[in-house]
Parts: sequence; structure tokens; C-alpha cells
Amino acid sequence: MADDTVLPIPDLKLPQLYFILTKPSLSHLHDDARRDLLEGIKNDQMAPYYKIVTSHSALKLDQALLDTMEKQNKDELQKIEDRLAEAEKQEGESEISDALRAKATYLTKIGDKDRAVEAQKLALEKTPGLGARIDISLTLVRIGFFFADHEMITSNLTKAEELIEKGGDWDRRNRLKVYRGLHLLSIRQFKRGGELLLDALSTFTATELVSYNDFVALTVISNTLTLSRPDLKKRLIAAPEVVQVLPEIPILADLTKNLYECHYDKLFIALAQLEQTLLLPSRLLSQHTRYYVREMRILAYSQLLESYRSLTLESLSGAFGVSVDFVDNELSRFIVSGRLHCTIDKVNGIVETNRPALKNAQYETVVKQGDLLLTSVQRLSKVLH
Repeated sequence: MADDTVLPIPDLKLPQLYFILTKPSLSHLHDDARRDLLEGIKNDQMAPYYKIVTSHSALKLDQALLDTMEKQNKDELQKIEDRLAEAEKQEGESEISDALRAKATYLTKIGDKDRAVEAQKLALEKTPGLGARIDISLTLVRIGFFFADHEMITSNLTKAEELIEKGGDWDRRNRLKVYRGLHLLSIRQFKRGGELLLDALSTFTATELVSYNDFVALTVISNTLTLSRPDLKKRLIAAPEVVQVLPEIPILADLTKNLYECHYDKLFIALAQLEQTLLLPSRLLSQHTRYYVREMRILAYSQLLESYRSLTLESLSGAFGVSVDFVDNELSRFIVSGRLHCTIDKVNGIVETNRPALKNAQYETVVKQGDLLLTSVQRLSKVLH
């Protein structure tokens, strides 16, 4: 139904463009980003947001444009205030609620954060319908995403989840998965975030938060790192939704295919391209780029080493398309940090795997946790006695 359509307010493409303009390393993207950001601001008459981006020199201030937008904002808000006053004087709760939501929506649309949040909270308080209250909570989450306010995101995700547990419909439950998944990716919880995105893959409707292609890209990026090799093929590579989109984002096809088919030299090339084209320019993932690239390399090394008792450094370097010194240095770092279970015999140029048996690993974990529990009990007994 048209009434159930969730509008992309605020427009989350704009802070992504703003992010690009704040990064000198992305200067090759600046011209397009500058043009699209200014166009988006003009389209929604975003005077408050325009003042933010011009104050940080992302765009040059055009005072005449700002004055025009501020006048249009003032005139439109006055109309909404008049409508609200009329509803409060002559009409019922439903009409008052509609007017309050219209005001909140407009303030959100123009990027006036503080007034928008205040208006949305008032609308939430005065709106009786459960579905509408869930939508307002999710709008507050989007405002949090727009302004990178993580506290606001988490508190309103919790509120939305509480409301949905009281009787949210199927569509809102699925949209909440996407909201939570994106938030988890933004705080580097790739496994749980990826699981939520994968669960929503066949039922995705949250286009107000992220475009479909970007959603699929984030699903592929997160789950390529965390899924087991059989699940990578079954749940991701063979998923119809992924198959449909990957031709438009070939770098992701290269990433998943080469990892699954053990073409590690091509995987490293794809990973380097992914870093430059999708990770570093992403407002959501940029700060996690080094972590993601490192973890993908560890995954690739582990996957190869699991198949052999020993390998020469020369064969490893050939498999990954890098020099022997590069492999030696990188493996050494990962071994020292406990991320790879192998040793390097530098004299003979051999890498020997020493992965502990699963049973032994489980036993060691139980013993270690048992020791920690006993220590805690002993400390507690001393406090009590």
C-alpha cells in the first residue's frame, strides 16, 4: 500500500558524499561527489545541513542559496505549524498525530538534527498506532546513521525492537534486521551483522536505508569473511539475489569465487582492488579496511595450510603471487600473534603446520575456563570470610 511506503528521509546518500569530500585520498571522486551533494541539498532545501557541510569546507558557501533555502524552510514550517494549530483546536488525536509527524518528517528531511529528534520523539509520544511508532523509531535510527550518532542508533534500535516484539508485522521485522545488521558492521561485528543481512537477503525491503545493490555488496563483503567454505558456496555464491547483482559488481564476484576455488593469487589482487574501490570510499566500512584486509589474508593462508602438513615458502609465495620475503614476513607476524598455527623453518625454507587437534583445543579451553572459575570462587570466598 502507498501509505506503508517508507520514504528515504533523511537521504543517507548525502553523508556518504560528504564523507568522500572530507578524504583527500579520495580526490579522484571529489568532483562527482561535490556535484551530487549540492544537488541533493538543493532538492530537499536542506539549509541546516548545508551550513554543516560548508562550515567544514566540503562545499563552498553560497550565501544567496542559503538565504533562499532558509526562507523556504521557514515558510514550509509555518504552514505545518498552522495545520497543527488547527488540528489541536478543531480536530481529533489522529489529525494531531498526523500534523506532528509531518513536522518531524520535514525537519528530518532538511537535516535539522536537534529539532528533528525533538519533533520525532514528540510524534512518537503522541502517535497511538504500533506500526507508526515502529516507523518513527526506525526514522530516529536513520537520523543516527545520517549524523554518525552511535548512541542514538543503539538506543532507538532497542526501542524499535521492543515495539516490534509487541506485535510488529513481517515487513518491519525484516527491515529491522537490515538496520541492526548495518549497525553491527559499522562497529566491526562482521559475523553477527553478516548473519542478519544474509537472513534478510531474500526479503529485503529497506531501500530507505540502503540501495539494493549496496545491501547485496555489504552482505557479500561481510559473509565472505565469516562463512565456512561449504556455506560460502551454498548460502552466498549460489544465492539467486547475489547471482543477479554480482555482474554489476565484478570485484565481489572475483573475491568470492577465487576464495572458494582456492585461486589465492587472484584473490589477493581482488582484495587489493576491493580495498581501493569499495572499502576505503565507504563511510560505513572505511575505518575497518585494514582489519578486513588482514582477516581475509589470514583466512586465505589458513585455508591453504589446512590442506598440507608442510609447504615450501617458495610454493606459498607462488600460490599467492607475492615474493618469498613478503610471505615470510607476513606469516611471521600472524604466527607470533597466534592467528596461524604453523612454524617457519627458515633454513630449509619450509612452513610446517601444527594445528592442534579439535579435542585437544576443546580440552585446553575447558581447563583454562575452569581455572578462571576456581580463581574467581577463591577470591569471592576471601571477601565473604
